[in-house]
Amino acid sequence: MNFDDLSDDDIESLLKMPKRVTNPGAKWKTKPGHRQKNYTVKSDDYDFRLYQRQNLNDEEDFSCGLSVIKPDGQALTLVRFNGSSHVHDEIAYHCHIHKASERAMRAGKKPERHAEKTDEYTTLEGALYTLVKMCSVSGLTGLKPDQPDMFDDSD
Repeated sequence: MNFDDLSDDDIESLLKMPKRVTNPGAKWKTKPGHRQKNYTVKSDDYDFRLYQRQNLNDEEDFSCGLSVIKPDGQALTLVRFNGSSHVHDEIAYHCHIHKASERAMRAGKKPERHAEKTDEYTTLEGALYTLVKMCSVSGLTGLKPDQPDMFDDSD
């Protein structure tokens, strides 16, 4: 796969290929303003990194992402699940999913620039569950989806 010229089909293939976490016991590390957990993930052909990041002062400021490690050792973010703590273009204070695209890379922008609003999760734990499910990642146990808010009428 040519990582300098990925097509949307290549990106989808990387997201959908079966992957397994090799360090399921990864520990949280506290950094200035947030805590983070990094998982090593492998497929038959590629290495990946999965991370969880949580702001220490704002429960709704979180991110969970999956990157592929390119042959040159650089990480390329394929998908990122963000919390509702900020505005992203037309998405105001709602959880959203960023996904890498051929169009963004060809334009010289951040590969995962584009985002779409989602109701699939509302917490970091729910984001991890959704990422694992959507990106064919195994090796983590005890994950649970967020329960929908039956009283949310924000739409």
